[in-house]
Amino acid sequence: MREHDAQHREPEAPGCAVPAAASEALAEGHRATRDRVARSILDHGPSSAADLAGRLGLTSAAVRRHLDGLAAAGLVESREQRVHGSRGRGRPAKVFALTDSGRSAFYQAYDQLAADALRWISDAAGGGSAGEEAVAAFARARLAKQGLKYQDALDRAGAEQRAEALAEALSADGYAATVRRVPPAAAAPAAPAGAQLCQHHCPVAHIAEQFPQLCEAETEVFSQLLGTHVQRLATIAHGDGVCTTYVPASGAAPSSPGRPVPRRLPVRPPSRTARPRGGTSHD
Repeated sequence: MREHDAQHREPEAPGCAVPAAASEALAEGHRATRDRVARSILDHGPSSAADLAGRLGLTSAAVRRHLDGLAAAGLVESREQRVHGSRGRGRPAKVFALTDSGRSAFYQAYDQLAADALRWISDAAGGGSAGEEAVAAFARARLAKQGLKYQDALDRAGAEQRAEALAEALSADGYAATVRRVPPAAAAPAAPAGAQLCQHHCPVAHIAEQFPQLCEAETEVFSQLLGTHVQRLATIAHGDGVCTTYVPASGAAPSSPGRPVPRRLPVRPPSRTARPRGGTSHD
């Protein structure tokens, strides 16, 4: 949760110059205490300032300062405490609960859960090539369903703007996708330019590193949506900074109903020695 705190540090008292090392230590202690407050809410559910103060051994005023910072960062929200049965006089107590952003700031084992599920699919199919194909079948079904969401947007786009329409749809799903137009080769200046579809983020990168079938299924869906044979040039899951897919220009070797899109397209393996791992997400 520390990434949210840099914008919400408590100001120093006027005229009190704190040495740099001491200032950093104070800031670190402030962040650690704020983390403890948020963690206590995660562990115990919606809590009042008095509850948090008692559990953490802090003053109510100190707890409220940290709660104000967490609320400003969008990590907690206040609400009236639910009371079962009759409620006495006076204003209802206010409690603080984590928002969705606050919960996501803590480690969640979704990656491990997904990896375990795919490994179970592979083992249940008998492992080996049969297991790999079972995982591939799951990946194709999953990505095909995702592609259905994009189909209308691409159908509304002109032939030359389908890659941009796909990038916009991917970005709405968290892939931070962009399109870069590639100029035609000097040997064929009259040829139409292609494009590179770049995904700067992918939510399943760590899983795709173990199960490349996810990347391959995604490439298939791109081919089907764009109506042409695309080529995956780089993937975050294999150590590249960006997932890059080359999309030929409209009219250049399009796929046809009688010519199925290949299930496995060539992927350029990254050079692990020449290029450091650059992304935090997938392909």
